[in-house]
Amino acid sequence: MDPKDFVYLHVHSHYSLLEALPKPKALVKRAKELGMSALALTDNGAIYGAVEFWKACKDAEIKPIIGADIYVAQHRMTDKRARLDDRPFRLVLLVETEEGYRNLSKILTAAFLEGFYYKPRVDHEFLKAHSKGLIAMSGAVSGEIPAAAANGELERAEKLITTYQDIFGRENFYLELIHHPDMPRQVEINETFKKLSEKTGCPLVATKNVFYLNTEDREAYETQLCIQRGRTLEEYRRTSTDDVDLSFDSPEEIMEYFADVPEAFLNTRRIADRIQFQMELGKNFLPHFPLPEGKTDNEYMRDLCLEGLKERYSDPIPAHVMERFEFEYATICKMGFSSYFLIVQDYINWAKEHNIMVGPGRGSAAGSIVAYSLHITDLDPLRYGLLFERFLNPDRISIPDIDTDFADRGRGKVLEYVTQKYGADRVAGIITFGTLMPRAAVRDSARVLGLSYQEADMIAKNVPPPVQGKHTPLKEAIIESPDLRIMYESNPMVRRVIDLAIKLEGNPRHASQHACGIVIGDRPLVERVPLQAGQHEDMALVTQYSLNASEAAGLVKMDFLGLSNLTVIEDALEIIKAVTGDVVDMDHLPLDDAKTFALLGRGETTGVFQLESDGMKRYIKELQPSAFEDIIAMVSLYRPGPMQFIDSYIRRKHGVEEVIYDHPLMENAFRETYGIPVYQEQVMQLSKDLAGFTGGEADSLRKAMGKKIVELMTKMRAKFIEGAMKNGVGEVLAGKIFQKLEDFAAYGFNKSHAACYASIAYRTAYLKAYYPACFMAALMNSDSGNIDRITIEVEECRRMGLNALPPDINESFPGFAVVRGTNNIRWGLQAIKNVGSEIADIIVKERKQNGVFLDLSDFLTRVNSHAFNRKTLEALVKCGALDRFGDRVTLVGNLDQLVMYNKQAQTEKDRNQSSLFEMTPEMAMQKLELRPADPVSKSVLLSWEKELLGLYVSAHPTSLFYEKFGENISSLKSIPTKADGDIVRVSGVITNIKQIFTKKKNEPMAFVRIEDPTSMLETVVFPKIYVKVRDKLLPEAFVLLTGKVSVRKREESEVNEWSVLVDSFISFVETDIPDLTRMLAAGDWQEDVAKRQVIDNAPKIQTMNSVKKSEGLNIVVPEKPSNDLIMKLRDIFKATPGTTRVFLLVNSGGEDKKIATEYSVMATRDTIGKIAAVVGENNVRY
Repeated sequence: MDPKDFVYLHVHSHYSLLEALPKPKALVKRAKELGMSALALTDNGAIYGAVEFWKACKDAEIKPIIGADIYVAQHRMTDKRARLDDRPFRLVLLVETEEGYRNLSKILTAAFLEGFYYKPRVDHEFLKAHSKGLIAMSGAVSGEIPAAAANGELERAEKLITTYQDIFGRENFYLELIHHPDMPRQVEINETFKKLSEKTGCPLVATKNVFYLNTEDREAYETQLCIQRGRTLEEYRRTSTDDVDLSFDSPEEIMEYFADVPEAFLNTRRIADRIQFQMELGKNFLPHFPLPEGKTDNEYMRDLCLEGLKERYSDPIPAHVMERFEFEYATICKMGFSSYFLIVQDYINWAKEHNIMVGPGRGSAAGSIVAYSLHITDLDPLRYGLLFERFLNPDRISIPDIDTDFADRGRGKVLEYVTQKYGADRVAGIITFGTLMPRAAVRDSARVLGLSYQEADMIAKNVPPPVQGKHTPLKEAIIESPDLRIMYESNPMVRRVIDLAIKLEGNPRHASQHACGIVIGDRPLVERVPLQAGQHEDMALVTQYSLNASEAAGLVKMDFLGLSNLTVIEDALEIIKAVTGDVVDMDHLPLDDAKTFALLGRGETTGVFQLESDGMKRYIKELQPSAFEDIIAMVSLYRPGPMQFIDSYIRRKHGVEEVIYDHPLMENAFRETYGIPVYQEQVMQLSKDLAGFTGGEADSLRKAMGKKIVELMTKMRAKFIEGAMKNGVGEVLAGKIFQKLEDFAAYGFNKSHAACYASIAYRTAYLKAYYPACFMAALMNSDSGNIDRITIEVEECRRMGLNALPPDINESFPGFAVVRGTNNIRWGLQAIKNVGSEIADIIVKERKQNGVFLDLSDFLTRVNSHAFNRKTLEALVKCGALDRFGDRVTLVGNLDQLVMYNKQAQTEKDRNQSSLFEMTPEMAMQKLELRPADPVSKSVLLSWEKELLGLYVSAHPTSLFYEKFGENISSLKSIPTKADGDIVRVSGVITNIKQIFTKKKNEPMAFVRIEDPTSMLETVVFPKIYVKVRDKLLPEAFVLLTGKVSVRKREESEVNEWSVLVDSFISFVETDIPDLTRMLAAGDWQEDVAKRQVIDNAPKIQTMNSVKKSEGLNIVVPEKPSNDLIMKLRDIFKATPGTTRVFLLVNSGGEDKKIATEYSVMATRDTIGKIAAVVGENNVRY
């Protein structure tokens, strides 16, 4: 026997998802080092890494064997009974033939889609129907036969051997002798298998169950298991009885260990020699597109293109257009991609025909006149100088990549159409994997080693954050980051954490789904790749191959992106038509509209796609764009890197700075950007103009520069200089120009993509300029779930002279809408918390069918739905939607009666009784008698509004004191006009509190966001101040503070951020406003006096020694409280609903008993003060 004859047949990679450690390439590298000629990959339950493994093996000239360590159900795969079917057996399958690969794919797919119960399982029956072309091994100790052997059930083991031989064939099933001499149970199984082999004739095969490369990797492997199971390493080792080496070591020891059964050792080579399967990589399996009878795909595409060109340009088609078309058409036909274009144009045009907004294009596809003629894109590539070779290089055959933006609410319909057209078994999403990035790997490693959250956080925060989405590997970070290096070198535990994390970094943690990519197959996808259940509602299946693997395997990938800005445009057009009757044609807007460019020039670009950041607003005001090309340039320049050229671009546009070219032949490529390189296409155009490159060569140069392919760059440099010299350019200057292009390639942008996005930007700006209220309503609908965005948009409405009004039962629609004939935007009913779309639709439908609601009883009588309940009615009342029918406080105090009235009305309606419905509104109101309620403060009313709408709409709570404090405080809006270090005094209401811990001393501090009527501001409360005031930092609390202005540059941006570093702090309530007004007017800042005034006026909140400190509001009441006391408390609870649970503390028999109530309140100072007024200050504990 020769050790090199041994083949590892039972090997796991990190694609076993936290159950194995090594990357496929690392496994192949180890096999190569050991002189092996073949290797198998058998990950748990899936073949996620098959393509990556196959490529690595081929590169290393090692024969790859594809397999899986599958799960076999104890009974039927469809049985899913607790404690009976949750412990499947294991079995190893290896692919021998093409048919075997298809069968393994079907087995793994069925395991996920039909048999999944904790694990993806199949049963004997399914295996028997899909066994051809597969070689099976009995598996590890949890295999069905090994388990029987270990339990001494030899008769059962013999029967199972016969069963599996019957399933796979006698020559295709092996008993697996696993080299784990340190596992007594496996040693016993091995000895039993030798006897069973003699008795049954079932062949043996020697393996080692590999889960990591080196013995020193064991701790990292166990750490991954602990991450998966939510345990610490100490807990794992305390409960684990196994001490087994699972490394990928030299085969000599295995050969020696199984010297008594040499056949088992040699069978590894024999199995490897039997493997015939070859994975087809690099081909493209295009789906079949149905064609008109007698037409080829090339002919049909040509017909559609010529028809489109006549529509896009003129009939007859201009000669220069036909010249470009014929070049592109010939290239596409030569590459065999006509069907691809037909497929894409089909679903895009279907979407347009069904009123689903489609983007004007995305990426380099906009450079194709074929795509333009087929209505795949909507930008004329000739007009904007977009290059086809940037999209498809004639010198290099690679499948096109056409990504499409759809309105996000219509994307699912397009996917549904594609699925129906090609078949549900031929369309699937693409799997992705959540990986352990550096900080996550550090946090997980720290937790597994038993460190506290604060200790883990302290280490993780010293790991450098990603730059432009790219993470710094931990091996580099401990060298490049001074703080992390010091911790690593000085603290042994930190060193252990990071060393562990380095081994885990980059490993897949869980399977997910690509946000927008799908594949369409030429045959049922399961014949090319295993599938599993999708995680997105609009796609039932996903491939087990990730994006790159799917493309390598020949699956055609297409991106269907949902773009909310297209939904905004779509929604705005509907609102415009409903309110004004105008029908706006987005496809034929004038691209030189003065009103639109005037809006852009004023920087009024909130809500305008790509142009609404603070920095962009500043630059676009300076630029004063006057042509569509200016927008394209700004979309491209406003990024890290090229941002440095924006000022020069603006100066050159306005003639302040001279435009200089290194050579006259550069002018054609750089004229439109005033001599400043902006686009990748400019590199291509210049190489054609200056050096005589073909379009294909120009694209190869662009790609070589962008990806820094050194060998190709060297060749291209020589060719560039040679070509330039033929055009009269000196060798030195040609070299200088080439170097500039090389430097520029690091940040050059795809002009085709920029032009497409500039088109969407222009369309949104046009709608905002001509239909401001309709556009803003559509924008707010799109962002209705994002309170930060809604806050910005409400402020923008006010700046534009539009009124954003609270909901109104007779004017609101489900979404934000414009009140006809006004500049008012009404809040949408479905944007109210606890209302939702179902009730909103019912209310609006009833109003449309039977007219507006006349009064409260009319509303309660006509709204008929089981979903309309107390919570819904309470939300409508508290947010102000029913203000036209009565005072909010009164309605809140009568909620139970109103709900009962509604239910009684519906019951009588269902019984067809007429008593209620024959009443006049006056008679009904007499029946609906509302009892008076105690008044509540303005701030409480506004807090209801904030809770249910997400922000203050009808007024701002700080309006109670903002005008009174007057010039004695700075408005928050004025802070960005202050210099760094300026001392300011500001006041506002707390809207957000974020506590963190300092890096060095691990002390608590906080970022506190406050608002006033003008703006919002981030304040920073450092530890010394925070420890004094943390109990007073409550949401919706009023604060008055002094501090220093801090101005910092936002990361990778030219935009400044302002905050205030707090020096002094006063928290107050409404009743304190007169005293504080006098204090400020007198020019005083008596913090101690003010604190006494404020705190002494607040209810004293104590903690009972006999009651553990816990969440909730605790109220001490007598053992037998009076009805009056209970009623008063109940009214307060009902009037201030929130998230803080209310508990009653009753002293009975000398023992305090804590009784949970049904109420949760908003625990503001105002609420606590009212409760204290009823039960006494000493009896409120929070």
